[in-house]
Amino acid sequence: MSALTLHNSLNSYLLVGALLFGMGVYGLLTRRTLIGMLIAAEMILVGASLNFMAFNRFSAPDPATGQIFALFIMAIAAAEAAIGLSIVIAIYRHYRSIDAQDVVNLKG
Repeated sequence: MSALTLHNSLNSYLLVGALLFGMGVYGLLTRRTLIGMLIAAEMILVGASLNFMAFNRFSAPDPATGQIFALFIMAIAAAEAAIGLSIVIAIYRHYRSIDAQDVVNLKG
């Protein structure tokens, strides 16, 4: 397969989406800081969104379906980033650290 036809293959998009999703899961499990975990969660959402768009382009009868899912994912990612960063700021003000091990002592 030549490099010029890679953009016209569903497998190429699915591979990139799976790599982004896998890197996000790996980052979520291995990061110690809360900011790194938020970035990894964003990568998971980007990988899922890319897969929706790829399936939309190659196999959906209605071209708007995958785009609507991608827009919902973008809205969820924006809300997650805003709420997550506000929680990280609140934790930093209380503990003076954003290390995830320091947050284990939270009591509700």
